[in-house]
Amino acid sequence: MGKGDTLGTTTYFWRYPRTAGIMTVTYTARVANARFGGFYKLLLLWRGSIYKLLYKEFLAFFILYTGLSITYRFLLTEDQRRCFEKVSLYCNKYATLIPVSFVLGFYVTLVVNRWWNQYLCMPFPDRVMCAISATVHGSDERGRMYRRTLMRYCSMSGLLILRSVSTAAFKRFPTIDHVVEAGFMTRHERKKFENLHSSYNKYWVPCVWFCSLAAQARSEGRIKDDHAYKMLIEELNKFRGQCSMLFHYDWISVPLVYTQVVTIAVYSYFLTCLIGRQFLDPSQGYSGHDLDLYVPVFTLLQFFFYAGWLKVAEQLINPFGEDDDDFETNFLIDRNFQVSMLAVDEMYGDVPFLVKDRYWNDSDPRPPYTAATLFQKHQPSFQGSTFDMALAKEDMQFQPLSDIEEMNEEMSSRPFPLFSRLLSGVGPSPLSSSAALTAQSLAPESRTPLRRASSSSSRSSDSLYQEGPDDPTQAETLPHPETRPPDIPIQNLFRTESQRSCSPPEVEDDPKPRNTDPTVY
Repeated sequence: MGKGDTLGTTTYFWRYPRTAGIMTVTYTARVANARFGGFYKLLLLWRGSIYKLLYKEFLAFFILYTGLSITYRFLLTEDQRRCFEKVSLYCNKYATLIPVSFVLGFYVTLVVNRWWNQYLCMPFPDRVMCAISATVHGSDERGRMYRRTLMRYCSMSGLLILRSVSTAAFKRFPTIDHVVEAGFMTRHERKKFENLHSSYNKYWVPCVWFCSLAAQARSEGRIKDDHAYKMLIEELNKFRGQCSMLFHYDWISVPLVYTQVVTIAVYSYFLTCLIGRQFLDPSQGYSGHDLDLYVPVFTLLQFFFYAGWLKVAEQLINPFGEDDDDFETNFLIDRNFQVSMLAVDEMYGDVPFLVKDRYWNDSDPRPPYTAATLFQKHQPSFQGSTFDMALAKEDMQFQPLSDIEEMNEEMSSRPFPLFSRLLSGVGPSPLSSSAALTAQSLAPESRTPLRRASSSSSRSSDSLYQEGPDDPTQAETLPHPETRPPDIPIQNLFRTESQRSCSPPEVEDDPKPRNTDPTVY
C-alpha cells in the first residue's frame, strides 16, 4: 500500500500493484547499438510477436492447402484432375489482378499514423500541475486544498475520458461509484455530476469546476494577477483539448468501407492461392509446373507477410484494448495522479537551499567522464560541415571590384553560341542587340549617319539618341551638319502604326529621295 489521501473519514490509497510486462512490449535497450545480427534476438520473443498474432490463421491456411493437395493427388479421378488443373491455372493467372500490396500498404500506413497521433493526445497533467504549483499560492490548509482540488479535477477529467475509450480502464472503473470509491470524486460532487442531465459524455464537467474554482482563488488573492490566471486556464484548455481529441478518435474510426476492402482483398487473394498455387502433375507439361513439391514454401512466406501486415493494422487500429502492444492506460492513471498530487502538495515551497554550484569560479566547466565514456572526451566537437574545407592560396585572395565589373561586362557582351544557333533565322536576338549597342558606345567611328529609308522604329531610336564621342579628336569623323540629312520632326516620331502602314514604300539603296519634302519618310 502506498501513501493515501483522506477525504472525509475514508482513506484512499493511490499506489496499486502493477504486474510487470502486462502491455507495451519494450525492446529499446536490446537494439541500442547496431551490430551483426542485431535483430535476431527479437525474432525469438513470443509476447507481442507476429507469431502470437498469426499462428492460428497460418495453421488454418496450411491445413486447407494440404487438404486440397491430398484431394487432388489421391481422391480425384483422372477427368476430375484435369478439370482441377484448369481451374488452378486460371486462378494462378488472374490472382495477380488483386492489388494486395498497394491497398494493404496504404492502409497500414494510415493506421500506424493514427496510432501514434492517439498516443500524442493522451492527457498528461504535467503542464497543468506546474502551472498550479506556480500560480496558486498559500501554505495554509486552504491554499493546499485549492491546489489539491484543482489537480484532482484535472485527473478526474482524464479518468472519465480514459474509461470511456479504454477497455482496461473501464474494467477497473466500470461505474461512477468506483470512481468515488477510488477517491477521484467525492459523494457531493457525484450528486452534482449526476444531476446534470445530458445525453452526451460529461468528461468536461470537472474542467468547468476547475475554472470556477480557479476564479474563486483569484478573487481571494491566491492567484496574484490576471496573467497567472490566464496562463492557468490556458494550460487547462490544452489538457481538455487532448481529452476531446481522444474522444473524437474513438468516435471517428477509419472508414469501414476501407477496412472491408483491405480485408476482402487479402483473404480473397489467399483463397485464390489455395487453388492456384497447387503443384500440378509435371507429366502434363504445364508451364511453371516442372517440379512437384508438397510444401509451398514461398506461398506460405507470402501469406506470412501479407496476413501479418493485416494483423499489424488490426492490432494498432484501436490501441486502447488489451493487446500486448496497447497503451497501458491503468498505469498512466496511477502515474499521472501520483505525480501530480506530489507536485502540487508535498513539493510546494519545498525548494533546496540556494548554494553556489561546483563550477562557481570555473569559466569553462567540464563535467567528468567515466572510464566507459572516456573515448568520447577526445573526439573533436562538430564545428560545421565546411570547417575542414581547404582552398588554394590564390583562390583566397580578394579581387578589386573594378575587375569584377569589367569581367561581368565582357561576359554580358559575348553572345552565347547555343542561343545564337537557336535564334538564327528568327531575327536579331536581344543578346546580339545589346552587344551591338555596346560596340557602338566603345567605337564611335564605326557608327554610320542616319538613313532616311529606315523602316524600323528601333533603328531610328537607336540612331537618334546616340551619344557623342568621348574623345574630341574624333569629332571630325562625324558628318558636317550641312551634309547631314535633315532632322526628323518630333511629331513624326510618334506616328501611329496605321499611319506608318499607309506610308509609301521606301527603297533602301535609292541615292535620291523621290519626295523632296523632308517631313515625309
